[in-house]
Amino acid sequence: MFYALIILAIIICVLLAFLVLIQEPKGGGLTSGFAGSNNIMGVQRTGDFLEKGTWTLIISLMVIVLLINIVIPKGGQKNSEAEEIQRQINKAVPTAPAAPATIPGLKDTTKK
Repeated sequence: MFYALIILAIIICVLLAFLVLIQEPKGGGLTSGFAGSNNIMGVQRTGDFLEKGTWTLIISLMVIVLLINIVIPKGGQKNSEAEEIQRQINKAVPTAPAAPATIPGLKDTTKK
């Protein structure tokens, strides 16, 4: 269900981008050819159709995003690999033995 909603949201985003790119700012674009008449063979102007389509896609995208937020897989189930990595990170690191102050057999040249 989660992946189906993600795919649907991507499709709506692509359609919304096309609808927005088709529209020309300040009433141009596809609406400029039909500016003189309100109805063409019983269909409203192209601008009204594009505007209503844009609003419909925006509202549907908002609803889908909210649904995705509801059905998103929760982080309560831990992955065994993630637990193992976390265990290794938290494991105490063994400390190196303390270095001897002097190495036997060598002369100490620092003292005069």
